[in-house]
Formats: sequence, C-alpha cells, structure tokens
Amino acid sequence: MAQIEIRLPKMGESVTEATITNWLKNVGDTVEMDEALVEVATDKVDNELPSEAEGVIVKQFFQVDDVVQVGDVIAVISTDGDSAPVDSTPEAATTSVDNIVEEISTSVATAVASVNGTDSGIEVQKNGPSGKFYSPLVRSIASKEGISMTELESIKGSGQSGRVTKKDLLAFMDGGRALASASPSVKPASTPAPAKKEAPATEVAGFLASIKEPVVVPMEGDEIIEMDRMRKLIADHMVMSTHVSPHVTSYVEADVTNIWNWRKRVKDTFKAREGENITFTPIFMEAVVKAIKDFPMINVSVSGKNIIKHRDINVGMATALPSGNLIVPVIKNADQLNLTGLTKSVNGLANKARNNNLKPEDIQGGTYTVTNVGTFGNVMGTPIINQPQVAILALGAIRKVPAVIETPEGDFIGIRYKMFLSHSYDHRVVDGALGGQFVRKVADYLEQFDGSREI
Repeated sequence: MAQIEIRLPKMGESVTEATITNWLKNVGDTVEMDEALVEVATDKVDNELPSEAEGVIVKQFFQVDDVVQVGDVIAVISTDGDSAPVDSTPEAATTSVDNIVEEISTSVATAVASVNGTDSGIEVQKNGPSGKFYSPLVRSIASKEGISMTELESIKGSGQSGRVTKKDLLAFMDGGRALASASPSVKPASTPAPAKKEAPATEVAGFLASIKEPVVVPMEGDEIIEMDRMRKLIADHMVMSTHVSPHVTSYVEADVTNIWNWRKRVKDTFKAREGENITFTPIFMEAVVKAIKDFPMINVSVSGKNIIKHRDINVGMATALPSGNLIVPVIKNADQLNLTGLTKSVNGLANKARNNNLKPEDIQGGTYTVTNVGTFGNVMGTPIINQPQVAILALGAIRKVPAVIETPEGDFIGIRYKMFLSHSYDHRVVDGALGGQFVRKVADYLEQFDGSREI
C-alpha cells in the first residue's frame, strides 16, 4: 500500500524541536489534505500542523508531551484507504534509524579525529551507567574535547527523556569546566591539584550544581497546582538568565507631561484616521530605539568570550497573557518604523498574543526588550534579562506628582506627569557607565518630546 511519512517541518529560525500537545486525528481516522493533524508547541507558540496527504492514519510515532526533533517522522498516512498499521513499531523504527546514524557518525568522527589528530583517547559509550542515551554527535564532541563519561552523566539534559544535546554540552563547556580535569591522563590520580589551583569558573559551576531546590511539604488544606508547559519554560529561562548574567539595575525618573498632553490631544483624531488606538508604548519604543542608535553596544549578545554586535534593532515587548503567563513578541527592524508604524506593530502583536495567534517568527530574533510594569500600577521593577540579550527596560506607571519647575523667572511647584525607568543589564559586557547613560538618554528623549508634533 502507498504510505506517506509525515515529518515535523522546520518551523522558524533556530527552532530545532517541538512538543506534541494534542493529536487532532488518531490511528484509523481519515484525514483530508491540509486538514489539521496535530497541535505542537515550539518554545511558547502553539501551532496546528496540516496533513500533507489524503488518506488514513496508520501509525503515530509520538505521544502527547513527547519532544520531537525537526525532520522526525511523526505519523504515517496510507493513501489507498488501507487502515492496517505499518509493520514496524516506533521502537523498531527508532532503533533502525539510530543504528544507521550511529554507524555513519562514528565513521565520520573517527575519520575527522584521525586526520586532525584531535582524538583525546576518551571513550564515550552510547549508553551511560545511568542508562542515559548519548547521540553520535554528543559522543563525538565529548571524545574530541576530553569530556569523560562521569562528566557527561553530571550534565542535566534538555532533550527528549533528559537526553544531553549539543547545546547542553556546549553550555557545560562554556560554564567553567576545568580544562585540567578534562582527561584522566592530564594529571595522575595520585597527585590531585590543590584546591587553590582550581579555576574560579569551575568553583562557580560547582557551587551552582550543588544548589538544591527546597522540598516543600504541603500542609492540610493546601492546593497543589502543576505548572503548565509555558510556565515551566518561563521558570527555566529566568533561572538560566540569573545564573548566566550578573544583573545590575539603574533607575531614572522622567517627566512625560508633554507626552501625556500630546496623546490626549491626538488620540481621537488618530483613531478616526488609522483605526488604531495610540498608546504610550509605541512612543516609549521610539525613544528606546533612538537611544540604542546612540549607544549600539547595548544592542549586543554574548557568545562565549565574544561579543556579537547586532546590526538590526529588534525590540521585544513583554506581554502578559490572560492565563497569567508571559510572552515576548518582537518588533523587527524597529528603527525603520515611524510612530504610526510602531503603533500598528505594537497593537498587532499584542492582539495576536492575546488571541494565541503568534507564529514562531513573531517571538524570535529580539535584540533588546521592553516590559511595561506600569500596566499593573507598579512604579518600578527589577526585570530579568531576556537571554541572549544583555539588557531590558522596565517602564513604570505614569503618576501625577507635585514637582519643582525651573524657569527663568525662578522655581515654582507644579503638577507634572512622571515615571520611573528601570534598566537591568548584563555586567559582563555592560558597565554602569554605559547602562546608566543609556537609560538617561531614553529619559532625555521622552522629556524632549515635541508637544506640537503632528502624526
């Protein structure tokens, strides 16, 4: 019978895997061409995958909550109406593919090591003592870099069933693994290195590894609520960010009276002309973009010991969802948009986020993030950096306060609209001078806003 393999397609830049969240069709069901077959989640965005053929589903290789790599076969459809299941089981198919990949990767890795002379002599088995499976790529990197099986076993894997991925291995290597302990042959076991000789980065990595989450015993009447998938992702991302980046936060108060009065004057006209509400957010975004152009070293990322200076200015806007979770859609090339364009982008992405219509490309590629804590009446905050960016700006609530106003005729007390800007930045690459000057520049642009401006 004719069978069509349905594979997980590429779903956006840098997206390598997805989680099966719901099968819309089951084995034996008839499916039409382009009919929704399965719901998957990539990072924070849910998508429906359409069928690539018309026929009967005869096999599903993954269950709900399984993590699938891009290119993996997730189902088989019989196009001649035969609903008999395929002969091979998921385990058999996986084993067959693994064996083929294993043989090819091992041959390639051996050849490369032989030519380059980089074989460390460390033998890495396919399965560790704990039963963990290590892919050919991971074993090849581990052998080349002299990473022992003991070290591999200590790495917490982010792949399916806790598998260690290439990303996990590279993060482990960048996180302070001591080169001196890479191979047992580097230093005899009988003469261990003194503790004072240990690399500082290794001490930090060891300290973080020793941290254990507290175990909370619920009391009578307590309710236990399991984190949903998005909350788990957010939690892991926030913990990772605080471990990776030493956070520093600078605060500036800005007088936004001109902006308040200007928006009040133009909002009805703008709504009638553009069909859009103009909020304060695009005005703040415009000031942030101007400041980034003045201080381009804020628009960077850190990769190992290298600084990547981004050409594009892609500003993320942290958005609270009705579920209480958080998502960060990105305004691409924000410096190329005028205030009307920024308004339409902000409103469009916010609506898509609230309606769960964001696509993977809508949340990728951000180089700087803005979060509006003032939406909830908060005066200021200490936001956590959205990795791999190096800074994030929190916008506080606009408050009507008494203030000293300086004039050529003297000082007097007046009512002004003010807000705090809280700027958190990665102290590895952004020092206090740059971080403080940047947020001060944003405040300057806000305070210098032209109240007679036309839009």
